[in-house]
Amino acid sequence: MVGMKIFISKIHESWIIDRMKDEFTNNNEGIVTNNIKEADIIWIIAPWLWHKIPKKHLKNKIVLCSIHHLEDKDFLGKNLKEFYKRDSYVNMYHTISEKSKKQIQKLTDKKIVSIPFWINEEIFYEINEKEVLRNKFGIAKEDFVIGSFQRDTEGSDLKSPKLIKGPDRFLEIAKYYNSVEENFIVLLAGYRRQYLINNLEKENIRYKYIEMVDFKILNELYNCLDLYIVTSRIEGGPQAILECGITNTPIISTNVGVASEILSKESIFEMNNFKNAKPNTEFAYKNAKLFSSIKGNEYFISMFNGILND
Repeated sequence: MVGMKIFISKIHESWIIDRMKDEFTNNNEGIVTNNIKEADIIWIIAPWLWHKIPKKHLKNKIVLCSIHHLEDKDFLGKNLKEFYKRDSYVNMYHTISEKSKKQIQKLTDKKIVSIPFWINEEIFYEINEKEVLRNKFGIAKEDFVIGSFQRDTEGSDLKSPKLIKGPDRFLEIAKYYNSVEENFIVLLAGYRRQYLINNLEKENIRYKYIEMVDFKILNELYNCLDLYIVTSRIEGGPQAILECGITNTPIISTNVGVASEILSKESIFEMNNFKNAKPNTEFAYKNAKLFSSIKGNEYFISMFNGILND
């Protein structure tokens, strides 16, 4: 690591990658540089950002590219051409789940390292005051609360479902719980929730929506839940799986992204058997701890050392 300098591609999209970039930079000030000329490694932390980096630097530096997941469209037409243009500059790939690694292996023979993004335990942690937190957000002690804090609506029209996130599936599950739980409520947070909100209202399902949340509030919302549900069709992470794990929030998920690496088998479902899925908080917590800020940082430093030594 002595003398190693890393330049991280810039991103300002109010996305989790912004936080990952900032946290890695703050924890590794001695090796992260804003001067691309002095860098040994260029980290393209999101694949589309490669266009913002002058080609002369991509040619002359070691390039690590993070790809979080691929969709069917990425194997076709202009998206596939884009991959191969970028691939000509990339020395090694990083991805955040073994599932995504297998996807990328179909397109390149470059080395691929799979490491989930770390979970910051100063931000996400269990709070043993559920009733107090529920009172804060106007949720009753007896309510059965399921949560979803991921975008569910396309930004192009703010109406259409973002189908890779599976909001139609979440709605189906919410309708089931609404029929069997006397005091049922859905807790939503984050941006672009219009699809679910509109459909929950059509189905007369109680919900509470808290749009503008900082990390303190988000952590409190996790600690209000009886169950968090990931219904995605495609994911790189999602980070919510690690966040639920570290906060001891009960969670069930479709078999996407890191689900099979963090959750127990009994907590992973197909839509034809979601009623049988059972959260296992102890199992999820144990695995999420493997990617705490300190350990996760060590994994990434090891990855960067590895690319220098290859």
